[in-house]
Amino acid sequence: MPQTQLRDAAVQLFPRLAAHPKLLEVFENAQIQRRFLARPLEWYMEPHSFADKNAVYVEETLRLSEQLTRTALAQAGAAPEDVDAVVFVSSTGISTPSLESMLMERLGLNRQAVRLPLWGLGCAGGAQGLARAADLVRAGYQNVLLIAAELCSLTLVKSDESSSNFVGSALFADGAAALVVGPDDGTGGLVRLSGHRSTLLPDSGDVMGWDVMDDGLKVRFRQSIPELVSGMMRQNVEETLAASDWTLEDLQHYVVHPGGVKVLDAYQEALSLDPQALAASRQVLHCNGNMSSPTVLFVLEELLKHAPEGKGLLSAMGPGFCAEHVLLEFVA
Repeated sequence: MPQTQLRDAAVQLFPRLAAHPKLLEVFENAQIQRRFLARPLEWYMEPHSFADKNAVYVEETLRLSEQLTRTALAQAGAAPEDVDAVVFVSSTGISTPSLESMLMERLGLNRQAVRLPLWGLGCAGGAQGLARAADLVRAGYQNVLLIAAELCSLTLVKSDESSSNFVGSALFADGAAALVVGPDDGTGGLVRLSGHRSTLLPDSGDVMGWDVMDDGLKVRFRQSIPELVSGMMRQNVEETLAASDWTLEDLQHYVVHPGGVKVLDAYQEALSLDPQALAASRQVLHCNGNMSSPTVLFVLEELLKHAPEGKGLLSAMGPGFCAEHVLLEFVA
């Protein structure tokens, strides 16, 4: 859906909030051209219970994940029975049994595969899922399937007239990504995963997350997130790099989760980056919006289109409040 049409729908849903010019300007200032939704726009104009939304979440997440897994396995030259571990990242719905078990049935994945469902990581989930997949490979697993899938549009609460909900309606979208991580055996691959670091900020649990309501997951986030990024990111990145004997001068590429324009600007300023350093992140935000956990993997895919060489850093921030970093070496 084009951003202009989504703005008009938000005005219809939340006329009181839309009457504030600064809030309405968020749709333009977000620098998003279009976003993808799990359901037609008309569906969101009606109230839905948490149960109704979650049923859509299960149905559409399984459909997307199955489609993307088939593509990822084909690109990796792996058969379904070759998968010996699955990392499944998602925070916009719930299911027990977890969805990767249903995918194993649908796709004929190895029934002895290790299953690692990760919930509650939000926007940081793509980076942390990648790090956990790499950990499993280092532990001896040969083909680790990583899936990150989010249907953020289903968390729109029609009765919630908070500014967070309104701003969320201008930023968040639906999407999924899948890839295979395997050992560095010299036979191919696109990126080497050379290390990772997680940091949980103290007393920051209220910065971002969900409040569970009768009619769904209600978004919660502070407007001060860009300031948090500005204040902590340079030191945090330098400590991450130092643990692997890397420095900022070693980095040629940045794969940063585009939580929003202000977050990207804060990251760029904190690390004194050239404006073009985050071009891939800004392109993904422009064309897809913020899809939470899979978004940083979209940025990685965008960067790979340009055959990068050298070292890079993949970064995402999310509920906790936390920062996740993965060190990358692009294979020429």
